[in-house]
Amino acid sequence: MEKALQTMINNMPEKTGKSLEQWKFILKDKAFTKHSEGVNYLKSEHGITHGFANTIVTLSKEEHNSADDLVFNQYKGKEALVPIYEKLISVLKTFGDDVNITPKKTSVSLIRKRQFVLIKPATKTRIDLGLKLPNEPTTERLGNSGPFGTMCTHRVQITSIEEVDDELICWMKAAFELAV
Repeated sequence: MEKALQTMINNMPEKTGKSLEQWKFILKDKAFTKHSEGVNYLKSEHGITHGFANTIVTLSKEEHNSADDLVFNQYKGKEALVPIYEKLISVLKTFGDDVNITPKKTSVSLIRKRQFVLIKPATKTRIDLGLKLPNEPTTERLGNSGPFGTMCTHRVQITSIEEVDDELICWMKAAFELAV
């Protein structure tokens, strides 16, 4: 499949009059809410065949969903939480070279061999930090997983950067060590 896609990209300038990068530039400022709107735009406004239009829109979307874009979009309207997020990430990166930071649409997973931490801006004033600590009892601060369900065993609700303290760091480190 990748070979066929690469062939399509290579043929794009000849078949559509522009390279993939040129098409991406054209679509960069368009705000289509649906994939089909972008495809229809390219077909009607630029006379591109459906196959090329679909490929261009798909590959343009991938670029807009970079890791940085996903995180940026999670914190739109919740900018006050960004320092907390950045502090959590900076601490988690110190645990080892095998910490993989995986942004998704609504959260960021921290994965070793398995996910051990999940960071989610829950409200405009709170980050929910999910942890995988299967043998740890719940406490007032180290609550049950709540909306995370089985993705995590516990949840800590964080409303200030000061709450990223030694106790929280120890829980994150313990979850990291169990994720092998």
